[in-house]
Amino acid sequence: MAAGTKISTWSSGLCDCCEDMSTCCFGFWCPCCLMCTTSQEFGECLCLPLLDMCFGPIIPPAAYSLRSAMRERYRIQGTMCDDCCVVTCCGICSWCQMARELKLRRQPQVFVNPPVNVTYTAPVSASYQPVVNPPYQSPPMNPAYQPQSGGMYPSV
Repeated sequence: MAAGTKISTWSSGLCDCCEDMSTCCFGFWCPCCLMCTTSQEFGECLCLPLLDMCFGPIIPPAAYSLRSAMRERYRIQGTMCDDCCVVTCCGICSWCQMARELKLRRQPQVFVNPPVNVTYTAPVSASYQPVVNPPYQSPPMNPAYQPQSGGMYPSV
């Protein structure tokens, strides 16, 4: 990571399901729906977590990749080894933690001292001369097209 970037921690612990009971119940009663919703809210394919169901007891690839990507995007402290252990041993708790993190990051931020509207006026250079175009004047008419005194129809 670049120097000067702030590294943070997860906003809630892995087993802090009681902080957000709706997410906890969603993960307990319908874990597939929680996984798909969390994946979609993070900006990934809705069906990505279905890969985890295909691979059974080995490392769940969707949870692993999503957790690592979330750590990188939000500059959360941890390693890929940590992610691997967490998603393998505590899969549903991991998804609940990621859902809580996304919910917290989506909330609008409140500024204590909002910026004041400042108008900017560009400095005027002494060598600046505005371009003034003369008013448009129509060219003189061709005498052949000038109206005749007799009108449109000649007198007989």
